[in-house]
Amino acid sequence: MNLLVIGAHPDDGEYRVAGTAVKLAARGHRVKFLNLTDGGAGHHEISGPALAARREKESAESRRRLGIDAIETWSVPDGELMPTLELRREVIRRIREWQADVVITHRPNDYHPDHRYCSVLVQDAAFMVTVPAACPDAPLLRVNPIFLYMEDEFTKPNPFTPDIVVAIDDVWDRKVASLDAHESQFYEWLPWLEGELAETPVDRRARREWLSRKLTRPLAPAVRTALERRYGLECAASIQHAEAFELCEYGRRPTAQEIASLFPA
Repeated sequence: MNLLVIGAHPDDGEYRVAGTAVKLAARGHRVKFLNLTDGGAGHHEISGPALAARREKESAESRRRLGIDAIETWSVPDGELMPTLELRREVIRRIREWQADVVITHRPNDYHPDHRYCSVLVQDAAFMVTVPAACPDAPLLRVNPIFLYMEDEFTKPNPFTPDIVVAIDDVWDRKVASLDAHESQFYEWLPWLEGELAETPVDRRARREWLSRKLTRPLAPAVRTALERRYGLECAASIQHAEAFELCEYGRRPTAQEIASLFPA
């Protein structure tokens, strides 16, 4: 399987898909993260090219820790992503070039405009990847990929519905390590936003343990129910960490058997 995770910023893919990506990569599947903006606005002290360059290095280290095939980051300024025809064509090209079987992105209702417009771009590309006249310079996909949304906590106009769940307790440390690589975000920017910068540990081992605790939250009831359906009541009761995905209606609609075969338990 070829998996393409399309996020708005460096670290978006890791935050919602890293555990699943690790498990797929370990089974020989090809995994790529595509970031549509440079991340150059996500900090309280530095910005622009200096921050973008730092975040590119963080992404490279995250890729190494995850063991995935590739991470690509576009030069679109952070906070300025727009669903233009030009960018839609580029998204179509990237999906085709990766010969994606599965594409994962944000849902269209989200707090961040870059997340919303990233979702729109991917949705607009979803059918067009199979249209010969669209971007004829890129090799056509004869089978439409499965398009999925990452989990989020937003409820309007519609709450997230988990169609696919993957337990990731066995690779949780790898996921934390991938986010730990994004030092500018998880030890500087986000703690500053949340008023917790003074509480962030300096020692590397201590702060990774702190990050793991911060990221460990109760699973949403709908996700817990989906885990019970897939893993059974007894097994699901012991699962602490999971990643969940919602099917986008614009892509191919897989059967339950295909989902089970594609996504590792």
